[in-house]
Amino acid sequence: MMGNFKRVFGDGKPVIGMVHLGALPGSPLYDRERGLEGLVAAAGQDLAALQAAGFDAVMFGNENDRPYEFEVDRASTATMAYVIGQLRGEITVPFGVNLLWDPMSSIALAAATGADFVREIFTGTYASDMGPWTPDAGQALRYRDRLGRGDLAMLYNVSAEFAYSLDRRPLADRARSAVFSSIPDAVLVSGQITGEAAPISDLKAVKAALPGTPVLANTGVKHETVAEVLTVADGCIVGSSLKVDGDTWNPVDPKRAAEFMRLARAARGG
Repeated sequence: MMGNFKRVFGDGKPVIGMVHLGALPGSPLYDRERGLEGLVAAAGQDLAALQAAGFDAVMFGNENDRPYEFEVDRASTATMAYVIGQLRGEITVPFGVNLLWDPMSSIALAAATGADFVREIFTGTYASDMGPWTPDAGQALRYRDRLGRGDLAMLYNVSAEFAYSLDRRPLADRARSAVFSSIPDAVLVSGQITGEAAPISDLKAVKAALPGTPVLANTGVKHETVAEVLTVADGCIVGSSLKVDGDTWNPVDPKRAAEFMRLARAARGG
């Protein structure tokens, strides 16, 4: 299973840049005046900036679809597929998808667009801002295989944002158990909310428990912390730090993105 991670990302420590789509049709923040083509244009600009900066991969996400849902509107999945389809010819690096917080829709979107990987909360039980949260990894992986995407790399976020785990085992034990029972291709460690860093102690504990599994920092990696993070983690996913003024909801700043990758490459040894 973890061969999928190496097939997608190789032997290095991948740095994955986020393409945060604007709010999608049906969500409260959707901009009807800009419409679908506005979504495509904004996503295209962010994609171009990340690829020009040298990111190893990109991931398309619907962070602007607040408040989030456990079963997203079908229009959200269809619209994300449309946007990615419009940009497909411009994508030159591996790409992934994440439809918050719906594993089944994320997998369906990945299958429809030919994505290389998917990120989601697949395991655990949480009290969250969205209500009780109990994802089903068994259902999700079986759905992936029914869609003929056994090659799809599965990135498991084991410390859900906007939520409190009702499983009181230490995070490292929960991560180790998830790998044993749910066969992820990589494990992600997050902070409490989007853009907030996971404690480096959490990354160290999870990596120590999972020496044979890729462990990535999922949130809050900054220019000043990427070197330290990459001494512990096997890669990272970054969004907010790349934006204009470091604001999650702004477009990607090409200069900030380029500087982040310069620092990441230095931390990885060139």
